[in-house]
This record gives sequence, C-alpha cells and structure tokens, in this order.
Amino acid sequence: MQHPSHESNNKNFLDTIPTTRRNFLINIGKAGLLASIGTFGAGCEAVNQGLLDRGFMPVILDDLPAAGLPKADMLVHTESPFNGEFAPHHLNDDVTPTERHFVRNNSGIPERAIKYDLNGWKLVIDGEVHKKLELSMDDLLHFPQVTMEVVLECAGNGRSLFVPEVSGTPWQRGAVACSEWTGVRLRDVLQEAGLKPTAVYTGNYGEDISNDSSEQFSRGIPIEKAMDENTLIALKMNGGVLPAAHGFPARLIVPGWIGSAMQKWLNHIWIRDRVHDSEKMSGYSYRIPKYPIEPGNKPPIEDMQIATAWRVKSLITQPQASLEFSTGHPINIRGHAWAGENHIEKVLVSTDFGVQWQETQLISPSNRYAWYHWETELTLTNKGYYEIWARAYDDIGNAQPFTQPWNPKGYLGNVIHRLPIFIIA
Repeated sequence: MQHPSHESNNKNFLDTIPTTRRNFLINIGKAGLLASIGTFGAGCEAVNQGLLDRGFMPVILDDLPAAGLPKADMLVHTESPFNGEFAPHHLNDDVTPTERHFVRNNSGIPERAIKYDLNGWKLVIDGEVHKKLELSMDDLLHFPQVTMEVVLECAGNGRSLFVPEVSGTPWQRGAVACSEWTGVRLRDVLQEAGLKPTAVYTGNYGEDISNDSSEQFSRGIPIEKAMDENTLIALKMNGGVLPAAHGFPARLIVPGWIGSAMQKWLNHIWIRDRVHDSEKMSGYSYRIPKYPIEPGNKPPIEDMQIATAWRVKSLITQPQASLEFSTGHPINIRGHAWAGENHIEKVLVSTDFGVQWQETQLISPSNRYAWYHWETELTLTNKGYYEIWARAYDDIGNAQPFTQPWNPKGYLGNVIHRLPIFIIA
C-alpha cells in the first residue's frame, strides 16, 4: 500500500518532538547499550539472536532518562520493567497531561521508541484476512484521523487495597489517566485488509522484548471490539507524537477496557480464528473468577475468565489526603468517575463513614469513554478526624463496593475511595 503524496508525513509527524531532544535521541548509540547490557542477565540472549540490529533492544536502566522516566512526583514501583503511578491529587486535570500519566510496562522500552526512529517500521496485519498489509507511518496517516479522550487504567490499579494481600505490582489508586489520543480507527485498517468469516479475535504484538527469557507479552481482543468505531491505533498523545514510554510509534486504544488490551509499540496484528493468548495472559494472569470466591482462595483455572471492561469507579482528586482545615471552612471536593462500557449516573460523598450521603454535581464527559468530573462543597463544624468517601453509580444499577471483592491477582479493584482529612478548631 503506497501513497507517494504522503512522503513528507513522517517528517511532519516527528516535528512535535523538541529539536534539542530529537538531536539528543539521534545521538544515542548502540555502543552505550552494549556497554551496560549485562544488567539484563538472561536478556543477553536477545543480542545473540540479532535483535539489537533490528532495532528491538529494550531500554536499560541507564537509559530511563532518555525515555523520560521517571516522571516528576511519580511513585516508582519497579525500574525493570518500569512501572510508576501518581497520587490522586496529581490527577485533578480534566485531561491528564502526559507528564502525569502513569506508566505500566511488562518489558523493556524498545530502542526505536527512545530514538523516535521510524526507519524500517511497519505495522503488519495478517492471519484471517484476504489481503496481508504492511503499513508504514505514511500509510497509516492516509486513513481518517480521530481524536478522543479515553480513560486508560491498569487492570491492577488498586491492588494494594486487596485483603488478604495479592502478588504483583502494589498499585495504589494512581495507575489511571484520561488523556487525549489521536490515531486511526482499527476498523478502517481491518476493512482495508478484508476480514475472512473465520476472523474472531486479534493477536496484538509490539516491539518490546521481555527483560527475562520469558515469552513476549501479547494480548488480543474480540473482533467485535476491534471493529468498534472507538477502538484506535493511536499515533499521538495530547497533541504530540507518542512518547517512548507510551508506545511510540503506535499503540492500541481500546476504550472502556483494561490497559493490557492497549498494546504499546505496536507492529503486528494477527487476526485469528480463536481466542488469542500468550504466556503472560494465561492461568490467573489478567483473568478474574467467573463467580464470587472466598478471599484468599483460588478457583480452578478453568473457572477464570479474561478481564475486559472496567467496573464503575471514582477518584477523589481534591483535596490532597491528610490536609488540615479549620472548622466552618468550606472545602471544595472534586474528582472523576468512569464505568468501562457503561455510563456514570451519579456520585455521592459522605463524611460520616457512610451514614449520610450528599449528591455531587456531575459534569458529563467529552465522549462516552472519557471520565466524568464531579464536584461539591462541604463544611464541617466540629473538629476531629474525618474521611471523605466517594461512591459512583452507573446507569445499569452498579455501585462501588464498600469492601473489595477478592480475586487471586488483584484485578479490577473498585472499592470506594476513602480520603482522610483533619478538622482543627
């Protein structure tokens, strides 16, 4: 698929990277990567396979600054792979700035992404299609461009709140964001390839390489969701080229669903005639029980199902936790709410541990997959310790639970947000 009239698009596409940063990235050489490759241990096998020469070398710790990591004020959980979030009060913006967007990686960041290098990059669409596609960035830019705000949230956000404790990255509440994404509809690309009647699922792959000897992370989505008009191949974030840590040159945006469905550093979509799995998507990983289970217990693997859409949830972003306020002083309370494939109906707040509730002003989102904003004002006339509780309800009758239902890997946590404050005389 060639479009000569778009030969200048790559240059224009990269023009949003500041010149000084572009020059710095271009000067990052393979020698520096090789000098410190030993930090990967088993990952050195990648070099033996010639992956470095194909631009697939993951970022090492010394190169995290080149990838813009860690971000200022970020709570870093792990550096290899890199995982970090922000406290809720840093997420008060209607649209999350790139510098406040959490980062969830299953493996290392590819060298291509760090250097913003489109040389040789193609997005391959194959499998159960009538026409295999190998699309360059120019080719993708030929398709109609779509811009929309979308909530993106790690499946394990809130994992640290599960009782008993579960293994995995101990996310608190900040592995969520709602940024603006620009790209092309995945539907348009799949229609160009022509889906066969046997197409039922996608298998999505990126250029990242595992930091150990395990299989590359890969996830798929049902064809119905892939063909939804809101599912995107994103090329820009908040008006600029995708940052290295967020998937340059392309990533999937699958609105309403957990973050693992939104493959970063995308370079291959394999259309399959069956559900797509990979090693890191098997067993209990990215799966939840089909029925309620006793906390601490594990159901049989065959009773687990792939986690997809998020549940109803809210976040208090103002005020910051543990602040002091004077008696009789009005307190502005603000936050966001979202509900996966559903709509938010209302958000209530309480300051007496759920005895009484006050409805907040709900501000509609820019589209069905952006988060809602809510706000209210409270005045407390007696000193002491208080908690602001927020509870969201969706349009089909679901509400946030007071106690977190348990699952073995701590996914889809949506317990009510409780924020402590102190009232002083």
